[in-house]
Amino acid sequence: MALGPRSPHKAKRQFSPGSKRGRGAKGSGRPASGRQRHPSALPEGRSEPVVNAHPHLSPEALGYFRRALTSLKEAPETGEERELMVHNVFKEVEAQALALATNRSGSEMLQELLGFSPLKPLCRVLAVLRSNLRFLACHRCGVHVLESALLQLPRLLGNPVEEEEVEVEEEDGKDHPLDTLKELVLGLASEVCDDFLFYCGDTHGSFVVRTLLQVLGGTLLESERARPHGSQSPEARRAPTREYKPAAFEVPESFLNCLQDLSSCFLKDIAVFITDKISSFCFQVALQILHHKLPQFCAHLCNAVIDYLSNRSSSADGSPLLLFLRDQTSSRLLEQVLLVLEPPRLQSLFEDHFQGQLQTLAAHPIANFPLQRLLDAITTPELLSPVFEELSPALEAVLAQAHTGVVIALVGACRRVGAHQAQVLQLLLEAFHCAEPSSRQVACVPLFATLMAYEVYYGLAEEEGSVPVEHEVKMATARALGEVTVLGSLLLQHLLHFSSPDLVLQSLGALTGPQLLTLAQSPAGSHVLDAVLTSPSVTRKQCRRVLKMLKGQYVALACSRHGSRVLDAIWGGATLGARKEIAAELGERDQELIKDPFGHHVARNVALTTFLKRREAWEQQQGAVAKRRRILNSILED
Repeated sequence: MALGPRSPHKAKRQFSPGSKRGRGAKGSGRPASGRQRHPSALPEGRSEPVVNAHPHLSPEALGYFRRALTSLKEAPETGEERELMVHNVFKEVEAQALALATNRSGSEMLQELLGFSPLKPLCRVLAVLRSNLRFLACHRCGVHVLESALLQLPRLLGNPVEEEEVEVEEEDGKDHPLDTLKELVLGLASEVCDDFLFYCGDTHGSFVVRTLLQVLGGTLLESERARPHGSQSPEARRAPTREYKPAAFEVPESFLNCLQDLSSCFLKDIAVFITDKISSFCFQVALQILHHKLPQFCAHLCNAVIDYLSNRSSSADGSPLLLFLRDQTSSRLLEQVLLVLEPPRLQSLFEDHFQGQLQTLAAHPIANFPLQRLLDAITTPELLSPVFEELSPALEAVLAQAHTGVVIALVGACRRVGAHQAQVLQLLLEAFHCAEPSSRQVACVPLFATLMAYEVYYGLAEEEGSVPVEHEVKMATARALGEVTVLGSLLLQHLLHFSSPDLVLQSLGALTGPQLLTLAQSPAGSHVLDAVLTSPSVTRKQCRRVLKMLKGQYVALACSRHGSRVLDAIWGGATLGARKEIAAELGERDQELIKDPFGHHVARNVALTTFLKRREAWEQQQGAVAKRRRILNSILED
């Protein structure tokens, strides 16, 4: 479908990489998150433990726990000495758990110490924390200790039998420690459920609710695991994040029942969870967990959200749901709803509320984000076709408004469904002003990568209505490749996975060696070459044709942070003859490689020293590797 004639404001265009959104995103229309509520009154009949608002942790105690943590890190993983050390340390932790949890440095150490905790000590510490739940859940340091304690469950539920657990309990009738742990978690969930609105609405308390939902559902979300804890020091934030594996783990049936009961609380005050920024985060996490573990109940919650919003005050320009798509808080919840809806329900939602409004939504600074999620959720040609027909005429206008994410999502949907691929590529060529004359099409890769129109990228002064000039190869080869954007890289990766990526491969093959080197050395551009190497649509012959321009650039590639990773990927799929060529070129400057922080890894991977000193042994080694790869590929194909 062709776009209309160029208007004066389209003649020279550099497409912005896309509008930003999130915390502190300039011009996003969404203020930074973070809000502290005053604690609500306790429910009738509930008593709150009397605690010191500022439990004191002496410098001596802080020093002891610091030394204990260092010793545990250095001690052997097993042995009687370690068991005794763990026993003594956690005896002190239990006695001073509250003081540790509410001290900035102490809470960070306690979070790490909990990772070493066996089952019984964790139960005792968690019991202390639970007795002060309301206080700790609203404390900027204590909340993260509660999170860390809960996040030990995947480790302990997956490997509950330890030496101390197999011993016979001295006291008759005493519960097994694993049962005690489950009861503690279920009891904590019950307390949260009793005052659900308070915990979800508190800036710090919402972290506990979100972690609790994940633990009850046996699913640790990557987005939640990766987020930094607010109480951490700059040094702690720079340290590698400790990952709790596996991301999915088995939980007892009682946990799933509790998850459903806890999630039912969202229905009691659904208006608050849709419109309140902090509370909405908890609802979004719940939908992701339920989608994996309790899909029917997830669908029930989604329908409740859609029904509630659809019956609000009517909108003059369509469904009342559209008003909430433009709201900075409720639109985030709707994004998650769109991602977890089943295809039939998504189809009916589009027909009832979205159809006829896509171009308006794409132009809106907030509503374009839920539109992107709608496009991300499309998996059927029945839904893609009407969406594409409505949205495609506005593709260039959407790019001009810096809502590039909408275009990327549309191209991604075409790739995923396998439909409208030729049409969307033609529309992209027209939007970047390289469709006509046809000689310009060979320049599409630099334009897509940098998100610049043809005349902007090459600095041409074209008058409105004038005939576009032919593409000049000399001009193109003389210009260094521009800065590759993240969204431009994503666009090219999608196009390379189309069923017919010939035009993009032709444009890549037209790049000079230095231009292709710049692409490979770019943090975003290196992933474009990854797509060339991994796309099932790219043949070996086409791949070699693109990569041959890197000959003479291998040393520069090896000595680059991102280029060395690309070279490793090329090496992994290269034939024995191609490996000889790469090793020979690298061997000419082996000393430079060995001294380089990235190059010496490549030299080791290539076995460069063996290549230079014992060529026959190197060839036998590489031949054996190639043979194993062929056998493995044949097994995988079968």
